[in-house]
Amino acid sequence: MRTAPDSPGEDDPLGLDRAEREIRIEKLRREIDDLAGGQVVSGKMPGCDPELEEAFLQNVLELETHGCVRPFDVLIRDGLSLPTPAELDDTTLKKKLWELIHALAARRLYLYNTNHLSDHELYSWLWEHGLLEELMGFALPSGKFYLDIIGGGSDEDITLGLRYYDDENSRAAWAADFPEFPMPPREKPPYDRDRHLPQPNLPE
Repeated sequence: MRTAPDSPGEDDPLGLDRAEREIRIEKLRREIDDLAGGQVVSGKMPGCDPELEEAFLQNVLELETHGCVRPFDVLIRDGLSLPTPAELDDTTLKKKLWELIHALAARRLYLYNTNHLSDHELYSWLWEHGLLEELMGFALPSGKFYLDIIGGGSDEDITLGLRYYDDENSRAAWAADFPEFPMPPREKPPYDRDRHLPQPNLPE
Protein backbone atom coordinates (compact mmCIF):
# COMPACT_ATOMS: atom_id res chain seq x y z
CA MET A 1 0.00 0.00 0.00
CA ARG A 2 1.42 3.38 -1.00
CA THR A 3 1.70 5.97 1.76
CA ALA A 4 0.17 9.41 1.17
CA PRO A 5 2.83 12.06 0.57
CA ASP A 6 2.39 13.79 3.91
CA SER A 7 1.10 11.04 6.14
CA PRO A 8 3.23 9.14 8.71
CA GLY A 9 5.25 6.37 7.10
CA GLU A 10 8.19 4.14 7.78
CA ASP A 11 10.64 7.05 7.62
CA ASP A 12 8.52 9.20 9.93
CA PRO A 13 6.34 6.91 12.10
CA LEU A 14 5.47 9.69 14.58
CA GLY A 15 4.41 12.14 11.90
CA LEU A 16 7.01 14.72 12.98
CA ASP A 17 7.67 15.93 9.45
CA ARG A 18 3.97 16.63 8.98
CA ALA A 19 3.76 18.47 12.28
CA GLU A 20 6.81 20.57 11.45
CA ARG A 21 5.36 21.43 8.05
CA GLU A 22 2.08 22.53 9.63
CA ILE A 23 4.06 24.76 12.00
CA ARG A 24 5.94 26.28 9.05
CA ILE A 25 2.67 26.81 7.14
CA GLU A 26 1.10 28.58 10.08
CA LYS A 27 4.22 30.75 10.46
CA LEU A 28 4.06 31.68 6.78
CA ARG A 29 0.39 32.61 7.12
CA ARG A 30 1.15 34.87 10.09
CA GLU A 31 4.04 36.58 8.29
CA ILE A 32 1.92 37.22 5.20
CA ASP A 33 -0.92 38.53 7.36
CA ASP A 34 1.47 40.87 9.19
CA LEU A 35 2.86 42.24 5.91
CA ALA A 36 -0.67 42.82 4.62
CA GLY A 37 -1.76 44.55 7.82
CA GLY A 38 -4.21 41.83 8.76
CA GLN A 39 -6.11 42.13 5.48
CA VAL A 40 -5.42 38.61 4.18
CA VAL A 41 -8.31 36.15 4.16
CA SER A 42 -6.96 32.64 3.66
CA GLY A 43 -8.46 29.21 3.63
CA LYS A 44 -7.54 25.71 2.66
CA MET A 45 -9.10 23.46 0.07
CA PRO A 46 -10.02 20.01 1.39
CA GLY A 47 -7.35 17.51 0.40
CA CYS A 48 -4.81 20.20 -0.43
CA ASP A 49 -1.27 18.79 -0.44
CA PRO A 50 0.53 20.47 2.50
CA GLU A 51 3.78 20.48 0.55
CA LEU A 52 2.15 22.44 -2.27
CA GLU A 53 0.45 24.75 0.19
CA GLU A 54 3.78 25.51 1.86
CA ALA A 55 5.44 26.22 -1.48
CA PHE A 56 2.55 28.48 -2.52
CA LEU A 57 2.64 30.45 0.73
CA GLN A 58 6.42 30.79 0.46
CA ASN A 59 6.01 32.30 -3.00
CA VAL A 60 3.34 34.69 -1.72
CA LEU A 61 5.62 35.78 1.13
CA GLU A 62 8.51 36.39 -1.26
CA LEU A 63 6.28 38.51 -3.49
CA GLU A 64 4.89 40.51 -0.57
CA THR A 65 8.35 41.04 0.91
CA HIS A 66 9.91 41.96 -2.42
CA GLY A 67 7.00 44.17 -3.42
CA CYS A 68 6.73 46.20 -6.61
CA VAL A 69 9.96 47.47 -8.11
CA ARG A 70 10.99 49.32 -11.24
CA PRO A 71 13.24 47.30 -13.55
CA PHE A 72 15.29 50.45 -14.12
CA ASP A 73 16.12 50.65 -10.40
CA VAL A 74 16.99 46.95 -10.16
CA LEU A 75 19.34 47.14 -13.14
CA ILE A 76 21.10 50.23 -11.78
CA ARG A 77 21.38 48.57 -8.35
CA ASP A 78 22.94 45.52 -9.99
CA GLY A 79 25.60 47.65 -11.65
CA LEU A 80 24.27 48.02 -15.21
CA SER A 81 25.10 51.39 -16.70
CA LEU A 82 22.11 52.97 -18.44
CA PRO A 83 23.16 56.27 -20.05
CA THR A 84 20.51 58.58 -21.41
CA PRO A 85 19.76 58.07 -25.12
CA ALA A 86 21.32 61.46 -25.87
CA GLU A 87 24.68 60.30 -24.48
CA LEU A 88 25.03 57.45 -26.99
CA ASP A 89 25.93 57.46 -30.66
CA ASP A 90 24.39 54.91 -33.02
CA THR A 91 27.11 52.28 -32.50
CA THR A 92 27.29 52.47 -28.72
CA LEU A 93 23.50 52.69 -28.43
CA LYS A 94 22.98 49.49 -30.40
CA LYS A 95 25.47 47.67 -28.18
CA LYS A 96 23.90 49.07 -25.02
CA LEU A 97 20.39 48.19 -26.22
CA TRP A 98 21.29 44.51 -26.66
CA GLU A 99 23.14 44.49 -23.35
CA LEU A 100 19.94 45.82 -21.78
CA ILE A 101 17.73 43.30 -23.59
CA HIS A 102 19.85 40.39 -22.35
CA ALA A 103 20.02 41.83 -18.82
CA LEU A 104 16.22 41.95 -18.74
CA ALA A 105 15.93 38.40 -20.07
CA ALA A 106 18.36 37.21 -17.39
CA ARG A 107 15.83 38.59 -14.90
CA ARG A 108 12.94 36.92 -16.78
CA LEU A 109 11.56 39.97 -18.52
CA TYR A 110 11.01 39.50 -22.26
CA LEU A 111 10.21 42.08 -24.93
CA TYR A 112 8.02 41.65 -27.97
CA ASN A 113 6.44 43.70 -30.76
CA THR A 114 9.53 45.88 -31.22
CA ASN A 115 9.95 45.76 -35.00
CA HIS A 116 8.33 49.13 -35.66
CA LEU A 117 10.98 50.96 -33.63
CA SER A 118 14.57 51.77 -34.50
CA ASP A 119 17.27 50.91 -31.97
CA HIS A 120 17.32 54.52 -30.76
CA GLU A 121 13.52 54.66 -30.50
CA LEU A 122 13.34 51.36 -28.58
CA TYR A 123 16.12 52.29 -26.16
CA SER A 124 14.50 55.68 -25.59
CA TRP A 125 11.10 54.10 -24.96
CA LEU A 126 12.57 51.64 -22.47
CA TRP A 127 14.62 54.35 -20.75
CA GLU A 128 11.76 56.84 -20.52
CA HIS A 129 8.74 54.56 -20.08
CA GLY A 130 9.04 50.77 -20.18
CA LEU A 131 11.60 50.30 -17.42
CA LEU A 132 9.85 52.75 -15.10
CA GLU A 133 6.69 50.64 -14.68
CA GLU A 134 6.59 48.90 -11.30
CA LEU A 135 6.40 45.10 -11.44
CA MET A 136 5.43 42.86 -8.55
CA GLY A 137 8.22 40.38 -7.87
CA PHE A 138 10.56 41.49 -10.65
CA ALA A 139 14.05 39.88 -10.35
CA LEU A 140 12.91 37.13 -8.00
CA PRO A 141 14.24 33.68 -9.02
CA SER A 142 10.82 32.59 -10.29
CA GLY A 143 8.13 34.02 -12.52
CA LYS A 144 8.23 35.58 -15.99
CA PHE A 145 7.34 39.04 -17.24
CA TYR A 146 6.40 40.15 -20.75
CA LEU A 147 6.72 43.71 -21.95
CA ASP A 148 4.60 44.38 -25.02
CA ILE A 149 5.82 47.59 -26.60
CA ILE A 150 2.33 48.23 -28.04
CA GLY A 151 0.42 46.87 -25.06
CA GLY A 152 -0.80 50.18 -23.70
CA GLY A 153 -4.23 49.89 -25.31
CA SER A 154 -4.16 53.36 -26.91
CA ASP A 155 -5.50 53.99 -30.39
CA GLU A 156 -1.90 54.41 -31.54
CA ASP A 157 -0.91 51.01 -30.10
CA ILE A 158 -3.92 49.32 -31.69
CA THR A 159 -3.14 50.92 -35.03
CA LEU A 160 0.49 49.77 -34.84
CA GLY A 161 -0.66 46.24 -34.06
CA LEU A 162 -3.08 46.20 -36.99
CA ARG A 163 -0.51 47.69 -39.34
CA TYR A 164 2.57 45.63 -38.47
CA TYR A 165 1.78 42.62 -36.32
CA ASP A 166 -1.78 41.27 -36.68
CA ASP A 167 -2.54 38.68 -39.35
CA GLU A 168 -5.44 39.04 -41.77
CA ASN A 169 -7.79 36.99 -39.60
CA SER A 170 -7.13 39.24 -36.61
CA ARG A 171 -7.58 42.35 -38.73
CA ALA A 172 -10.86 41.04 -40.12
CA ALA A 173 -12.16 40.18 -36.66
CA TRP A 174 -11.23 43.67 -35.39
CA ALA A 175 -12.91 45.32 -38.36
CA ALA A 176 -16.09 43.30 -37.73
CA ASP A 177 -16.16 44.22 -34.05
CA PHE A 178 -15.14 47.87 -34.50
CA PRO A 179 -16.18 48.95 -38.01
CA GLU A 180 -15.77 52.62 -37.11
CA PHE A 181 -12.07 52.19 -36.25
CA PRO A 182 -9.83 53.30 -39.17
CA MET A 183 -8.11 50.22 -40.56
CA PRO A 184 -4.52 50.92 -41.59
CA PRO A 185 -2.96 49.09 -44.53
CA ARG A 186 -1.00 45.99 -43.56
CA GLU A 187 2.72 46.66 -43.88
CA LYS A 188 5.99 44.92 -43.21
CA PRO A 189 7.67 46.37 -40.10
CA PRO A 190 10.67 48.56 -40.92
CA TYR A 191 13.00 46.59 -38.62
CA ASP A 192 13.71 42.89 -38.04
CA ARG A 193 14.50 42.46 -34.36
CA ASP A 194 11.80 40.38 -32.69
CA ARG A 195 12.99 37.01 -34.02
CA HIS A 196 16.40 37.65 -32.45
CA LEU A 197 15.06 38.58 -29.00
CA PRO A 198 15.68 36.20 -26.08
CA GLN A 199 12.75 33.89 -25.45
CA PRO A 200 11.63 32.27 -22.19
CA ASN A 201 12.38 28.63 -21.59
CA LEU A 202 9.65 26.04 -21.29
CA PRO A 203 7.35 26.41 -18.25
CA GLU A 204 9.06 25.42 -15.02
